[in-house]
Amino acid sequence: MLIGEVAKAAGMTPKTLRFYEEQGLLPPARRSPNGYRQYGEDSVARLDFIARGRAAGLSIDQIRSILAVREPGNAPCTHVREILGRQLAELDLKIAELSALRAGVAASYEAVAAGDPAACDQSRICSYL
Repeated sequence: MLIGEVAKAAGMTPKTLRFYEEQGLLPPARRSPNGYRQYGEDSVARLDFIARGRAAGLSIDQIRSILAVREPGNAPCTHVREILGRQLAELDLKIAELSALRAGVAASYEAVAAGDPAACDQSRICSYL
């Protein structure tokens, strides 16, 4: 299949395919005598995996590491579990940080919404921050 056909089947652009090939996520395509890239059916399945990994928030490096485990024929399930476990821990930390930030912003908003601008201490620029 030509690059446009594979891109369409995978729901991506040819530019994205070339990027994934440059990043080592997609093996280099065979070249026809006229220089066109020729991809096999397995490329669509691999691109589908890459898209699902990206949708799960995985980085290019994380996807590359999963593919490296899979290449010699090993099931990457344990590796994927470890990556997703770290991903969950990072997300939980970010959510906690954002929740704390939101609480602080909400408290400041409530104070400024209930305040009187005429009573603002001019020497502090804004008394509510």
